[in-house]
Amino acid sequence: MRENLQFYIDGAWVKPTSDVVLDVINPADATVAGQVALGDATDVDKAVSAARTAFETYSLTSIEERIALLDRIITSYEKRAADLALAVTEEMGAPQWLSEQLQVTAGLAHFQIARASLSTYRFDEPLGTSEVVREPVGVCALITPWNWPLMLIAAKVAPALAAGCTMVLKPSEIAPFSGTIFAEILHEAGVPKGVFNLVHGDGRVVGNALTSHPDVDLVSFTGSTAAGIEVARSGALTVKRVHQELGGKSPNVILRSADLASAIEGGVAQMMLNCGQSCSAPSRMLVHVDQIAEAIGHARTAAEAWSVGVPSSNAKMGPVASEAQWNKIQRLIKAGLDEGATLVTGGLGRPEGLEAGFYVRPTVFADVRNDMTIAREEIFGPVLVIIAYSDEEDAVKIANDTTYGLAAYVQGERGAAEAIARRLRAGQVCLNNVNLDLAAPFGGYKQSGNGREWGPMAIAEFLEVKAIIGFRDAA
Repeated sequence: MRENLQFYIDGAWVKPTSDVVLDVINPADATVAGQVALGDATDVDKAVSAARTAFETYSLTSIEERIALLDRIITSYEKRAADLALAVTEEMGAPQWLSEQLQVTAGLAHFQIARASLSTYRFDEPLGTSEVVREPVGVCALITPWNWPLMLIAAKVAPALAAGCTMVLKPSEIAPFSGTIFAEILHEAGVPKGVFNLVHGDGRVVGNALTSHPDVDLVSFTGSTAAGIEVARSGALTVKRVHQELGGKSPNVILRSADLASAIEGGVAQMMLNCGQSCSAPSRMLVHVDQIAEAIGHARTAAEAWSVGVPSSNAKMGPVASEAQWNKIQRLIKAGLDEGATLVTGGLGRPEGLEAGFYVRPTVFADVRNDMTIAREEIFGPVLVIIAYSDEEDAVKIANDTTYGLAAYVQGERGAAEAIARRLRAGQVCLNNVNLDLAAPFGGYKQSGNGREWGPMAIAEFLEVKAIIGFRDAA
């Protein structure tokens, strides 16, 4: 059993102020996999104080020094890849293949991309008689969820380090194991003391203490829109920068010019990956009314090919991350049935033979209207809804008719797909089931958040802009 009973503060592992602990449940069988200590405001004060002190020197390091640090982190991370994969599987139920091939590698990729971006990033540039200088914003509170624990931690820590910031990380208390190993990796890599700090805890106590702390200059939060609203309110008390990556209900527009079978198979695969526990998952599939019957057949075949099993098996899907998540998904599947959507495959309950653990049937609904609950709420599970559209204008209208705007997808002839992509109100649009580009900016419109992560634009989010006027002689 794993014990995560210490915090990483000021370059050392320390005991928390209180003795409150939380059992961490293995979602594969609902047994206790370990414990995590829950911090409080005093622990946050210590971590923020360490980060504030460290900022005085780390903010002045050279680009070359920070590149060397990122190189050491990458080396240390690669050595711990197997440990990280096992931790992710135990804490949030990802199948072993997914933990090894995507969960861990995505985290590494963000460090590699930050390192490459830093090597060419322009922190200073002339403007008339002035010099525009980009400087690290200060102490950052980084709050991450459980669904892609390593990728989302690295997507914040790597650019923050590259920018010259110091930080306090609060990983999800539901999936804390990988965060603790991540701290061990940074310690081994020689991150200067106080630059990176980790405090475990819940959002109500530790999260709120971080977001309201007067010595925190920026909050970077990934999670639900409801939680993001509270983070913004808390941060507003001290007028700090708040950068949020929140929920989504992403449309996947299948144009009539698309190879229907291929487009739907790819759309189902992107939806079901990680049990649908991705904020950018293409959960609303929009199909022309004349192709609906054929599309339903393809979607049924594709979804039923997504095997569900224990993480150690070769199944494509494991359990969802928690009992609370399982209950939410069941409630929303029932809402779909109650509101008159047609169940194509899947549905309520666990798959046969998986009575223990938090397993969900890969589920597809048809005859869905865009005003139904399952078309409006983020389910965050392996549930796809198929919505008919009459023409491309109607498709764009339905796609944009959502409070969210994180991602969107378009399948079809390249020129037509690009034209539709430009009209969709989303921060990232993927064409023809292309592989994700982790160097491209990622973030949302509307209630999906603000700011951008990934690649060079992520570094910019951790910088302040200063104009030094009179730096240059007039022409």
